[in-house]
Amino acid sequence: MAVTLDQIVEEARHLPSDVVAELVDRILEPQHVGSEQDTETAWRAEVRKRIDDIKDGKVAGISVNDTLARARKTAGL
Repeated sequence: MAVTLDQIVEEARHLPSDVVAELVDRILEPQHVGSEQDTETAWRAEVRKRIDDIKDGKVAGISVNDTLARARKTAGL
């Protein structure tokens, strides 16, 4: 006899939270395989594009000092 979804949920309610977290990770892992690599690849391409845009004069960069001043102002420092 197959175990029902309700039975699995009821059993999971009795497990420690770290075991439930691992169970969820294992269930979801196949759905997300490659997504970290895809995200990394996309960010690398975006960074390269932004660097190229600055080098080509398409956009102006912001100095570190200006960036830090803005951050301090935003943080109220």
